[in-house]
Amino acid sequence: MGESRLSRRTLLMGAGVGAGAGLALAAGAVTASAATSTRASRAPAVTEQRRRAVVVGTGFGGAVTALRLGRAGVPTLVLERGIRWPVAPGSETFPHMFSPDRRAAWLSPSTVLTGSPPAFWKPYTGVLERVRGVGMDVFCGAGVGGGSLVYHGMTIQPRADHFAASMPSVLDYDAFDRDYYRRAEAVLKPAPIPDDVLAAPSYKSSRMFLDRVAEAGLEPYRVPIPIDWDVARRELRGEIKPSYTTGDVLYGANNGGKNTVDLTWLAEAEATGRVEVATLHRVADIERDGAGKWVVHVERITTDGDVAERIRITTDALFLGAGSAGTSRLLVKARAKNLIPDLPEEVGANWGNNGDRIFSWTPVGDSPGALQGGPACVGVRDWDNPAGPITIVNGGVPFPTDLGTTSVIGFSIVEPRGVFRYDPVSDDARLHWSQIYDAEQTAATTKRIRRILGGGKLVQGLADITFDTSTVETTTYHPLGGATIGSVCDAHGRVLGQRGLYVNDGALIPGSTGACNPSLTIAALAEHNMDDVVARDVGTVF
Repeated sequence: MGESRLSRRTLLMGAGVGAGAGLALAAGAVTASAATSTRASRAPAVTEQRRRAVVVGTGFGGAVTALRLGRAGVPTLVLERGIRWPVAPGSETFPHMFSPDRRAAWLSPSTVLTGSPPAFWKPYTGVLERVRGVGMDVFCGAGVGGGSLVYHGMTIQPRADHFAASMPSVLDYDAFDRDYYRRAEAVLKPAPIPDDVLAAPSYKSSRMFLDRVAEAGLEPYRVPIPIDWDVARRELRGEIKPSYTTGDVLYGANNGGKNTVDLTWLAEAEATGRVEVATLHRVADIERDGAGKWVVHVERITTDGDVAERIRITTDALFLGAGSAGTSRLLVKARAKNLIPDLPEEVGANWGNNGDRIFSWTPVGDSPGALQGGPACVGVRDWDNPAGPITIVNGGVPFPTDLGTTSVIGFSIVEPRGVFRYDPVSDDARLHWSQIYDAEQTAATTKRIRRILGGGKLVQGLADITFDTSTVETTTYHPLGGATIGSVCDAHGRVLGQRGLYVNDGALIPGSTGACNPSLTIAALAEHNMDDVVARDVGTVF
């Protein structure tokens, strides 16, 4: 599978940047960049298909869309660029952070996740893609289930005032609080870490973090996670190989028990008998034909990335659920290449990183240990901070040896100033971002983290060491925006001026979800949108 080599620098970066990969939310079925382009020696013939409805992507937005269409009786094709990743207790479906193989990266010849040791292999349709931009790279889950395969699963609802400060003003928080958040929670079934699991030796880093939060005069918080904690208990009893309890979830959780969207919304969608999921189907372009129908240009690929077939699908209704990075790039390409020339001008704009900052934390006087329990399940909601709301969590890292270090992740509300721009050389849209855009939020997050984790306390004249790894690796695992409500879409995801074209994922949200992990809000927004689309468009638009 390829050789890898560990170094102390690699391990320490793993405490920060690597831990954040488990928070990834974006999903998609979009074309790879020129660097990972296909290597087919001959262009396959084009196959024509006609479908009533097509969904691109199998992350939160795409899966919710597929289920609602299936329940409404609409025959639906769901396109997913990646493969299925079935898991069961004791499985080895996913690679491991500190011994990665070709399953760890989407059509890349080497590791893409900083913190994992460098390794080289033949490219494969692996579980994590790094979308490289200018000033910011985005990590995206790849496979049936999208970002839910690799995220930690923090399921947090923002407060009403923070929802209003970051979400489109046309959205009614009371309706979300009463209905749409509750629907999403009913599917995900999030639960906080139980006392007995938290007390286990491998969760020492979590307990240390909670102690520091309390010492700082703030309220410790156990983050709801959509996993079956009995699986963690089985790991602790030695009945199955550890995954959760050693924090080795950054490329996916091998023992199952995690309510990923392929096992929830999407599985229920397929059970309707009206929804078909086509794996290894990568969308290259979308366009509107002369009759006003939508055309999806698809490459059916092998797991090595070679094109086996080209497919031209015509449909009445096209739903983009490829995540902020995937959906935005498809739309920006379509506008720039005159495939859909009259798309709104702000396509690709109003993008933000959800205020993501990832720190390594090296406490003095004690060590969080090796093989730190996870997923990220403890934190603090510092939501009345005068500098703005901040959520901070501890993310356990599966260090094979004790380096005395763990990771801390912060979310806040940022100004959505990023933009995707078309690059004709790579025939792709690239994200453009500057750290100036979130400098104020970064300073506030840094100050709060250092207050919590240091508090001025010295041990033998030494203070805790915190390091903002985001200054070295400017990445995000929570891309939001690019096709936002109000500027590109209406309040329910219909693209303005484009009958039958919809966006139903994180691209709708301008940069932040109220200082919270965005997965719950994206799922709730998708439910909200499909209520209206099913009621008004099924049977009329398509």
